[in-house]
Amino acid sequence: MKGTYLGEFQEIVLLAILILGEDAYGVRIQEEIQDQMKREVSRGALHTALMRLIDKGFLTSEMGEALPERGGRRKRIYSVTSIGRQALKEARALREQLWSQVPDWAMNMNYTI
Repeated sequence: MKGTYLGEFQEIVLLAILILGEDAYGVRIQEEIQDQMKREVSRGALHTALMRLIDKGFLTSEMGEALPERGGRRKRIYSVTSIGRQALKEARALREQLWSQVPDWAMNMNYTI
């Protein structure tokens, strides 16, 4: 397994896959991320993130059934592994720990450093 660092986009990809469940294939993941983030995501960026997450052991994939509406082509379905779920939990805990230490005044838009 490669490094366990979880980048922001990788975290978003993992969360989108968990949201989609058994419907987590490339186009649906891309659409879910775009809907949630309100910005475009290229297939290349998504594919790169998916491959890196697989290399880290955070994701697995398998080929789904061939579908007539896809011209007999199969979809690659992604699933988050237990290691991926643990990485998400750790990332969430770290963010919550950091946010809990930010003083209210620091988030005031009139405050400058």
